Amino acid sequence: MKHVSFFLVFLMVWGCKEESVSTSDLHFLNGYWEINTVEFPDGNEKQYKVNPNIDFIYLENEKGFRKKVQPKFDGTYTTNNDSEVLAVHNQNGSITLRYKNGNNEWEEKLTQLDSLSFSVVNQEGLKYSYKRFQPISIPK
Repeated sequence: MKHVSFFLVFLMVWGCKEESVSTSDLHFLNGYWEINTVEFPDGNEKQYKVNPNIDFIYLENEKGFRKKVQPKFDGTYTTNNDSEVLAVHNQNGSITLRYKNGNNEWEEKLTQLDSLSFSVVNQEGLKYSYKRFQPISIPK
């Protein structure tokens, strides 16, 4: 019985552990992303089923940019010249994405990252979850 109790406590502690993002995984941020959900501080959630705009992120050596683009049915993208400068800061094992666009500056804590999804929490406590963008393929 002691072994079962120990195992259950171990599983609870391990399951509640906050996942951290490794700097070696930052390359996963490169590419096209669409917002999936926004979770508000009160626990409410907003789902995004269709996204007319997606984010393109380019990151190299912890510096890069984020740009809004609109996918087209032919596989190309429409964009403008607006982009946000992006810098990664790693402090005490926590990775923060810092953005700058004109006079605006803000940051988001990177809470989860893999090849298919990532999540960030902004300074207001909003959690944004993104999924890798998959273009719509229409057979000819």
